[in-house]
Amino acid sequence: MDRGLLRGLCALSASGLLLITGCSGDGKSTAKPSETTTGTVAQGEGAQGDSTDGASAAPSAAPTALDITLDPDRAPKTRADAVRLAEKVAAGPELWGVGFVIASPDSDPGTWPVLDSRCVWQREPVPDDVLASITRYSELPAADGKGPIRVAATVTVHRDVDGADWEQASTLEEALRCPEQTLRAGEKVSGLNSVGIPFGTNGNEYAEDALYETGDYQSDALGGPYSYIWTQARIGQVTVAATGRVSQGHSGEELSSALAETQSSMLVRLETELEVAE
Repeated sequence: MDRGLLRGLCALSASGLLLITGCSGDGKSTAKPSETTTGTVAQGEGAQGDSTDGASAAPSAAPTALDITLDPDRAPKTRADAVRLAEKVAAGPELWGVGFVIASPDSDPGTWPVLDSRCVWQREPVPDDVLASITRYSELPAADGKGPIRVAATVTVHRDVDGADWEQASTLEEALRCPEQTLRAGEKVSGLNSVGIPFGTNGNEYAEDALYETGDYQSDALGGPYSYIWTQARIGQVTVAATGRVSQGHSGEELSSALAETQSSMLVRLETELEVAE
């Protein structure tokens, strides 16, 4: 499964980059950066209390479009279940490669990234249909005349498949109002191009739905523009995102490869947690 997922994601990287290169570049696409820290991070408990610890309806036991069957008894039904799953799946430095280190603490699982009315990414309390969302931040530090590579992995656990599917669909629409977005103070992305990739198209043999986006990253501290890539995949009620941006001395191809391998490993972790045991 590891190799199959990796092949599919590498195919996505290649085909996605080609598709995106051929896009019109009119800005009518979006990215959903996971490493947003602008503004105050709200606490999920204050917004939801303990209501998320109540049981939600279990999904039906049925094969997905993938060659797996999700076990309804293993599906997260409470916030505690969702946090445990997200912590097991979300990539830290161990999946990003040699030299990567923790960049900052994990996000509060009671919050998730939201693009506000000013086109600035904030962390806000998760809505009622989201059980938990965790982002892990990693970095390849600057060295040998090269700048840093900054990456993040986000795992969001919805109450049901419909909620996760809606997140995938609504994300693609955000660019209609925000062709340029602020990741945090002094960091922006622009020239965004995105593509939705349903199962069975453009190399997607690894997830029920996927999204792939690229753009130009500009930093007050690091300069630019540099390559920015964000990808997200859905299996069942869970979405798994990997995003990153490079700086001086690093290429978009280098970042694309790292994202493909990390996304592959996270999806393997997710399937291991959710599928029916053989």
